[in-house]
Formats: sequence, structure tokens, C-alpha cells
Amino acid sequence: MTLSIPLWTLVFLVALALAFDFMNGFHDAANSIATVVSTGVLKPHHAVLWAATFNVLAYLLFELKVAATVGKGIVDPVVVDHYVIFGALVGALAWNIITWWFGIPSSSSHALIGGMMGATIAKAGVDALVGSGILKVAAFILVSPLLGFVLGALLMVATSWVARSTPPRRIDRWFRRLQLASSAMYSLGHGSNDAQKTMGIIWLLLIAAGATGPDHLPAWVVLSCYLALGFGTMFGGWRIVKTMGQKITKLKPVGGFCAETGGAMTLFIASAGGIPVSTTHTITGAIVGVGSAQKFSAVRWGLAGNIVWAWILTIPASAIIAAVAWWLGTFLL
Repeated sequence: MTLSIPLWTLVFLVALALAFDFMNGFHDAANSIATVVSTGVLKPHHAVLWAATFNVLAYLLFELKVAATVGKGIVDPVVVDHYVIFGALVGALAWNIITWWFGIPSSSSHALIGGMMGATIAKAGVDALVGSGILKVAAFILVSPLLGFVLGALLMVATSWVARSTPPRRIDRWFRRLQLASSAMYSLGHGSNDAQKTMGIIWLLLIAAGATGPDHLPAWVVLSCYLALGFGTMFGGWRIVKTMGQKITKLKPVGGFCAETGGAMTLFIASAGGIPVSTTHTITGAIVGVGSAQKFSAVRWGLAGNIVWAWILTIPASAIIAAVAWWLGTFLL
């Protein structure tokens, strides 16, 4: 098979994509474990192993619809080359590192989407963007946290009503066990959506290099992306855990269960529809929903507002970095 780009460049960019996938898991570990750690159900090192295991098990359960959307539904594959992929990955990685350093729970998913958009526009202009795919992503910037909010709040209200005559100590004991299941479900959803975004990037790269076709995603890409995400989760982004688990609102096991279950349901719906959503947005919305269902003032709305600002900045910031990285890549690669 004759490649259209040097083999060393292809290997380097695949490794860079897997590094982003690792960083995605590292950055977003808080999404999977913050509630189960902050409620004391699992110790941190047990929680990351638990979450990482279910990140990888998503390989066995979900179709690759999100990978197809990222690979073919955000930018025109015809204009994508190794310079575009380099710019997109550098933009996404740089924004992830910045937000991790400051403990801000931003979206790795939207950093990657922004990176793809920025590098593509730098090369070919806005006409190379796929409007329908970008609109779908943009819509779910609002839909995923709102759906997480509604489901988390409804589950909290329903659970409180069902258990209204049960002693608090018994409720706490039940939901410490149930939170293991809800955390596992959320980690499955995290794996099903986030690992597939990196698959889509590598798929685009392989198509551009002439190493595969638009109808075939190699199995080694699928497995390596799930494993990279799982390893990233296992190492954990501890700077963000406290923000997600305790600073937004105080959680007990029953609240942690409702937040994780609402978040997991949202991610399952999105993955089934092939929609790349932010696990950060989803679990934050669910946590805020649970806090609001208990008492409106239980939520630190000022902090939640700061997090929303980070969400708004993610796509344009990563796009700008990616555009600069694309330009540098044309000299370096």
C-alpha cells in the first residue's frame, strides 16, 4: 500500500491522537469519579480503576456512530490532510492542559471539535465545514447539560418520594451500593462517547494517508482508543475532582446515584444517536439538577456560571490555537 504522507508522520500523528485520548481520560476522570469519591463510596485509587474498567468495556456494547460523525460529519474529509490533523490535535491538547492546570471542568470533546474547525478553516475556509454536523454539536452544548439537569432532578425527586418514610441511615446504606452501579453506567457512557471521538480523528488521518477507506475503521484503532482513554482515566485528573464533587453542591450517596444515572442516560441517548457530546457538560448539569431538587440555594451558582464561561470559550479558544498549530505544522511536518 502506497501512503500519501511519510510513514513517520503517520505514526507520529496516530501517537499524538492517542496522547489526546489519554489526556481526555485524564482530564475527564473527574466526570466519572467525582461523585462516587466525594460521597465516600470509593477511595480515589479504587474509583479510577472502576471507572477505567467500564470505559474500556464500552468497546463491547456500543456501535461506532460517534466515530462516524467525527470522521465524516464535522469537516469535509476531502480537505483533511496531516497538517489539519496536527493542528486539530495540538489545539485540543493545549486547551485541555490549560483547563486542567487551573482545575476548570471544560469539555475535551468540544476542544477537539474546535481544533478540527480551526485547522480546517485555516486551510480551506468556512466552506469546508459540514454545517449540519456542527449544528448538531452546537445544539447539544445546550441539550446535554439541560437533559442531565432534568433527569438528575427528576430522579432525585422520585427517589426522595419513594424513600420518604425510610430511615436516613438505611437510605445511605442502599445508595452506597447502588452508586457503584450508577458510576459504572456513567463510565460506560463516557467510554462510548469520548473514545469514539479520537477514533474519528485517526480515521480521518488514515483516509487522508490512503491507508484505509471511508467505509472501514480498523479494529486496532477502536481498541487502542478505548485503552488509551481507560489508562488516562486510571491516572486521573485530580485537580478537577473537588470542583465537580463538592464545590458545585454537596452530594450524599443518593444524590451521587441520581446525578450519575441521569448523566449516564444522557450519554447513552447521545451515543446511540451518533452525537458527540461533552461528558463534562452532562455530569455538571446532572449535579446541578440534583442540588436544585433538594434546595435551590444548595447550588453555588457563581461557580456554575464560571464553568459555563469556560464552556463558551472552549471551541473558539481551541480553534484559534489549532489554526496557529496548522500554520506551524506546514513548516515542521
